[in-house]
Amino acid sequence: MVARFVNGKNIRGMLHYNENKVAAGEARLLLASGFAGEIDKFNMEQKLQRFEHLTMLNTRVKTNAVHITLNFDEQDKLSNEQLQQITLSYMERIGFGDQPYLVYKHHDAAHTHVHIATINIKPDGSRIDTHGIGWKLSEPARIALEKEFELVQAKGRKNSNTLNIKPANLEKAIYGKTPTKRTITNIVNAVMGSYKFTSLAEFNAILKQFNVIADRGSENTLMREKGGLIYSLISEKGQQVGIPIKASAIYNKPTLANLQKEFDKNIEKRKQYKDQLKEAIESVFKQYDAITKNTFIAELQKQHINVVFRVNEQGYTYGITYIDNHNKTVFNGSDLGKTYSAKAILDRFSTKDKQVKPELKKEHKPILKRNAPKTYLKPPQQTNYLSLALAKYQPEAAPSVPRKKKKRRSKEKEQDQVLDL
Repeated sequence: MVARFVNGKNIRGMLHYNENKVAAGEARLLLASGFAGEIDKFNMEQKLQRFEHLTMLNTRVKTNAVHITLNFDEQDKLSNEQLQQITLSYMERIGFGDQPYLVYKHHDAAHTHVHIATINIKPDGSRIDTHGIGWKLSEPARIALEKEFELVQAKGRKNSNTLNIKPANLEKAIYGKTPTKRTITNIVNAVMGSYKFTSLAEFNAILKQFNVIADRGSENTLMREKGGLIYSLISEKGQQVGIPIKASAIYNKPTLANLQKEFDKNIEKRKQYKDQLKEAIESVFKQYDAITKNTFIAELQKQHINVVFRVNEQGYTYGITYIDNHNKTVFNGSDLGKTYSAKAILDRFSTKDKQVKPELKKEHKPILKRNAPKTYLKPPQQTNYLSLALAKYQPEAAPSVPRKKKKRRSKEKEQDQVLDL
C-alpha cells in the first residue's frame, strides 16, 4: 500500500475534482465519516458546508484542505467493505478519525485506489499539524495495515512507489467529446503523477501525445512576465482549440512554480533509465545496414518510444526528444550524449532501408565461437585464407626445385668446358 498526501488551500477544488469523477462514472462515493443524514442525498454545496463550517473557526489557517490517496497493488483484490475498513483504520491511526471526511473509490487507473478529502481544523478551532505526518504516523499505519489485511508490502522494494500502481492507459483528448476542463485535468494529473520530465519543453512533449499543451503565452505579454501558465486542447495539427484553462484552476495546481519543483526532483529519478533508452536506440540501428528516418521512428514506436524532431520555422532541425512511454521518462538527445543528438542521428540516416540479412547474422556467430579459444600461434598479417592454405605446403616444395636446376646447370657447364678443350 502507498499513501500520498497533498495539502491545499481549497477544499472546494478537491470536492469538485472527486464529484466530477463520480458524474463521469469514473468514481463512486465509498464512505462519508462525520456527516449526519443520508450522504447520498447531499448535493455538492451541502457537502462543502460541512467542511467550511470548521474552516471558518480558524480563518488564520490558509492551508486547511487535505487530500490523501491510498493506492493498492494490482494483486490486492479488495472488496468495498475491506476498503472502508482500511480507510477508517488508517484515518484513526494518523489522527484524523474524528474529522469529517469523504472517501471516493476511483476507477480511472489499473490499480485499486481511494481518494480522501478532509480538512485539518478541529471542532475547537485548533489545527492538526501535518508536518512530518508521513514518517511519524502514516508510515507506521501503512506497515500495520499491510500486515492486518495481508496486503502487498511496499517496503523493501527499490522504491516504495514501485508497487504495481499505475494510471490507466491515457487516450488522446478529442475536443467536444468530454468537458474541456475535466479532460485536461485528468491528462495533466496523470502525466505529472507518472512521468519524469525536467523542463516545460519535455513536459509538453508528453502532453502533446494526448492533444494537450501547456502555454506560457507570447513574448512580452503580461502572463509571460508574471510566470503564468494555461492549458489547452490541441488538434491533430497542433493548433489550440477550445477555451484555455488556467493552471491555478486545475486540481493539484500545475502552475509553472509547482512544475519547477517536479523538474528538480525528476533529474535524479530518471537517471536509472538513461542507459536503457540508449540501448533501445542502438538496437534499431543494429537491425539495418541502412535506415531511413521514418523507419527509425516506426521501429522505436514498437518499443513504446516516441521520437520528436524539433524543427524551427525555417525548416531546420535543431533538436530531438525521446519519450519513453514504457519507463515514463523523457530525454533530449543532448542529455544522452553527442551520439544521440539531432545532428548525429540525422547523419546516420539513409535514403533507403537495407535490413541486415538474417542468414548473415547466423553465419557470423559460429565464426566468432571458433575464434574464441586461445591460440599460441602468431596471428597472420592478412586474413586471406587461400594464401595461408598454400603457404602450408610451400616450405617442402620450394627448396627442391632450385637445387635440381642448379645441378643441371653445373653439369652442362662441365660438358661445355670438355668440348672446348
